[in-house]
Amino acid sequence: MKRFTALKFAAIAATGALALTACGSNDSGSNDAAKTDEPVKIGIAQYVSHPSLDAVASGFKKGMENAGYTGDKISYDENNAQGDQATNTSMVGKLASDSDIDLVLAIATPTAQAAAQAITSVPVVFSAVTDPVDAKLVASNEAPGANVTGTSDKNPVKEQLELLKELAPEAKNVGIVYSSGEANSAVQVQWAKDAAAELGLTIKESAISAPSEVQQAASSLDVDAFYVPTDNAVVSALEGLLQTAQSKKVPVISADGESVKRGATATYGINYEKLGEQTAAMAVKILKGEAKPAEMPVETISQVELYLNEEAAKKVGIEFSDDMKSKAVQTY
Repeated sequence: MKRFTALKFAAIAATGALALTACGSNDSGSNDAAKTDEPVKIGIAQYVSHPSLDAVASGFKKGMENAGYTGDKISYDENNAQGDQATNTSMVGKLASDSDIDLVLAIATPTAQAAAQAITSVPVVFSAVTDPVDAKLVASNEAPGANVTGTSDKNPVKEQLELLKELAPEAKNVGIVYSSGEANSAVQVQWAKDAAAELGLTIKESAISAPSEVQQAASSLDVDAFYVPTDNAVVSALEGLLQTAQSKKVPVISADGESVKRGATATYGINYEKLGEQTAAMAVKILKGEAKPAEMPVETISQVELYLNEEAAKKVGIEFSDDMKSKAVQTY
């Protein structure tokens, strides 16, 4: 893995510590059957399809395979709500009623919240949850307290906005389109406002209720750049925002590397496939009886990677230095 600077990564890693709050249950989610060599069945509940969340799912299965869960040793019941809240609730309910399920992987905040409410008899391991505190998924970072634990994709917002200032020093107003229905998104907007105040930037925001509103919301903002948080509705309709940014000739800093591949200008982002693998490692410990969710701390990825998109940058008049390109883990 390439590092942008050791100092910056150390600062970013320090942001990974979370104080988490939460949803209680008297059941630790332990499953005696899962401690044996019997085959295990894992329910996967994913809120919506987009590259970052898809990478979590594939990384999780890769991690399970690397741990020896292959062939007839493991089966999956995979479900995707495609961003629909009613479907989200029903798919989680289906998994809750399946007595053969040994563990549930809940991908993204809305699905993790639904799973935490509906499933108490087996472990729930979440991933791609930005702020488990605000989502009320656990009692504390160190001791979640019930049958729910997992990995957070908390992103280094301040460092991402610092990258924006480095690439576009003249930028003053930064637009954020976010979903009013996603708790993690409102949290990120506040993080961005706090960071912007320190960096001399102004955040202009526009809330949406559906992915179909993303492009219009972006068009309504008079800004010098866009910041895209890890918002499932916005990321699933990212192309509309990117088109608007190109028409305005302004850069887009995303919260995740997959969005840079799709056309955002740049970011310091986490690798979602690695996040999925890290989540699998937690699941394996639970399945083997080596840890209980109630006592297993929520984990984050302590290192982020620099992603650049040269073609997207050129369209808005930005040229990456050779030094910056040499430090990127991926340049598109």
